[in-house]
Amino acid sequence: MKSWSNRAVRWLRVVHRDLGYLMVGICLVYGISGMMLNHMNGRDPAYKSTYRAVELPAGLDDGALAEAWRGTEGLPVLKNTMPIDERHTRLMLDGGLGVYDSDTGTVDYELHRKRQLIYWVNKLHYNRINGWSIMADLFAVSLIFFALSGIFMLKGKNGLAGRGKWFLLAGLLIPVCYVLFS
Repeated sequence: MKSWSNRAVRWLRVVHRDLGYLMVGICLVYGISGMMLNHMNGRDPAYKSTYRAVELPAGLDDGALAEAWRGTEGLPVLKNTMPIDERHTRLMLDGGLGVYDSDTGTVDYELHRKRQLIYWVNKLHYNRINGWSIMADLFAVSLIFFALSGIFMLKGKNGLAGRGKWFLLAGLLIPVCYVLFS
């Protein structure tokens, strides 16, 4: 007859394995979006930005600026203009922003195009979709279960009694040291 600890380890393995398979997609969502969000460098990875410039006549007022913009082929739709100061005017564009310099006639503008897959993955990561909190909580509980069940699944020299205790200690010390020495 199997001992209680052997039966418990067997069930830990079964649940760990099956829950692990179930959580693969969610692990990918959080892992991929987490890496993208960690390396944003001031830019939202859910959008691809392009930067351009166009030369218009210098010294235009808001009305003439709007007319000149709309009369130039290949430019995005102009929604509105707003003065920034005596020299500069902000252009609100369909999918972007621009700044007109009335002294030079130069309009520097940027356009932002949504990267749909990255956008939705990040929305899930930030928990900005109704009802996702339940899945996010289930995932968090699963991570806790994976961490704790993984400790007891191996026995002997590779388990907790052997070299596992050193990896466990190192894994606990990494965040502690980071907080203490940052």
